[in-house]
Amino acid sequence: MTELEFEFLRGFLKQRSGLALTAEKRYLVESRLTPVCRRYGLGSLGELIGTLKLGRDGAMERDVVEAMTTNETFFFRDRIPFDLFRDTLLPGVLARNASRRRLRIWCAASSTGQEPYSLAMLLQEAAPRMPGWQVEIVATDLSTEVIEKAKLGLYSHFEVQRGLPVQWLIKYFTQVGEQWQIAQSLRSMVDYRQLNLLHSFASLGQFDVIYCRNVLIYFDAPTKSDVLARLAAQLAPEGALLLGAAETVIGLTDRLSPHPKHRGLYSHAAPASRPGEIVPPLRVAAGV
Repeated sequence: MTELEFEFLRGFLKQRSGLALTAEKRYLVESRLTPVCRRYGLGSLGELIGTLKLGRDGAMERDVVEAMTTNETFFFRDRIPFDLFRDTLLPGVLARNASRRRLRIWCAASSTGQEPYSLAMLLQEAAPRMPGWQVEIVATDLSTEVIEKAKLGLYSHFEVQRGLPVQWLIKYFTQVGEQWQIAQSLRSMVDYRQLNLLHSFASLGQFDVIYCRNVLIYFDAPTKSDVLARLAAQLAPEGALLLGAAETVIGLTDRLSPHPKHRGLYSHAAPASRPGEIVPPLRVAAGV
């Protein structure tokens, strides 16, 4: 692969997925795209890139983007964002939305489903406190392949060992051959949709809680700013946005601000107050 071919690929991926492929990640191209070459009967990356330049094969273009995007995930990944949801965010929403009894959650870049299903299990555990509540979990990802896997809810023994408590494996999963399938009652709680974060997602509506973790790290600063501003627009007035541990809004948008006590938690930035006016911060419950 020549330098010009690599530069074309960088621009192609940036335009299609927002992925900012740096020069030091060049080694990933060969390891991830060689299988795509074999799938289409191409002898080299140069042939693959030459075909991409023609812009005539939408399936190949999609396969290249999906091969280069990272889908690393596991149940209750990093734990703290899920403890925060159970102990702080959910009680807060139950109090605020008590009259209409509705909760909407969006898991952006949901990969193979472990994140939304982790939240579904927490909500199932909290069900006795939520009679009559309408709960909606929307899970989106760029990759149609991982969405289809997520819908099936089938996981290998290795996958269910990563972060999933044994008692919940027994409670919420059924063994199917050498795999484990999450209960239909939990699968039905999640609405999976294909979505590119570079495109408009205004039609999704507003959410009480948005998880968008470990995806912004792959974008350049202007793309991060754009996505964050549009995420803020989808956040309910007292809603909560959770980012990955290595991600921040600081220096990227003035529409969101970090919570003073909970790392990775963000809410709408307080508007400029008038003299003598006290602007309330995001209210979160201490627990129930």
